[in-house]
Amino acid sequence: MPSFDIVSEVDKHELTNAVDQANKEVTTRFDFKGTDSNFELKELEIKMNTESEFQLDQMYNVLTAKLSKRGIDLRAIELKDPDVQLKTAKQSVIVHQGLDAPVAKKIIKILKDAKMKVQAQIQGDSVRVTGKKRDDLQEAIALLKSQEDFERPLQFNNFRD
Repeated sequence: MPSFDIVSEVDKHELTNAVDQANKEVTTRFDFKGTDSNFELKELEIKMNTESEFQLDQMYNVLTAKLSKRGIDLRAIELKDPDVQLKTAKQSVIVHQGLDAPVAKKIIKILKDAKMKVQAQIQGDSVRVTGKKRDDLQEAIALLKSQEDFERPLQFNNFRD
């Protein structure tokens, strides 16, 4: 039976490259001279360290520019509240992987409401869609791509006949 998986993933190698490029730009920019500003990537969390909240905003702009240049959808990141003290300012950016339950349920509801000849089920942090015909699966992909109200970027992989 033909099937495919709906996932939300971020290429970790491209994420690392984007953070490295952002670090390089921050160290060479004149407005960051002598501030010890930097980005740290640990697992799927990017920590921004600098001296003021204004500089955090500037660093976030640099980071988002580098991420989007590297093909990482900005819907996959979440900006946390800043921690500003006298001479230090820190802020975390969380990179989301996988589909959480509300988004997965929303995908299944959209497919059921469209009365398509496919079945969808949640499998961990992805959704598996099966159908009798390949054309039905391609219609499901087209329907989900036309919907722009998901909080996460969607990828369709593991397409099997």
